[in-house]
Amino acid sequence: MKLGIHVKTDRHLEQVMGIVNAAVSKGHDVNIFTMAGGERLLENPIYSELCKNPKIKMSYCDHDATHQGIKKDVIPAEIACGSQYDNAVMVGEADRVIVL
Repeated sequence: MKLGIHVKTDRHLEQVMGIVNAAVSKGHDVNIFTMAGGERLLENPIYSELCKNPKIKMSYCDHDATHQGIKKDVIPAEIACGSQYDNAVMVGEADRVIVL
């Protein structure tokens, strides 16, 4: 199964980590798209290091990150700097999508 997670707030890091770890432990692929207030999580290594797992694909909205003042130089290169197109691709490819 492919799970999509749309992260739009930085308030649910613990829940995101729990869902991602549970999905990966069961062999599922996870695609995370981060936007709006959720992009503050990209500066947190606990969150951004998820991209090191080959079962996890991550991207974020560059437009929102710019307006949020996110330090893009600390975001790992494995996390795609993208747009709402990446969100649409995630939704299209996922069997299930969770929005947090």
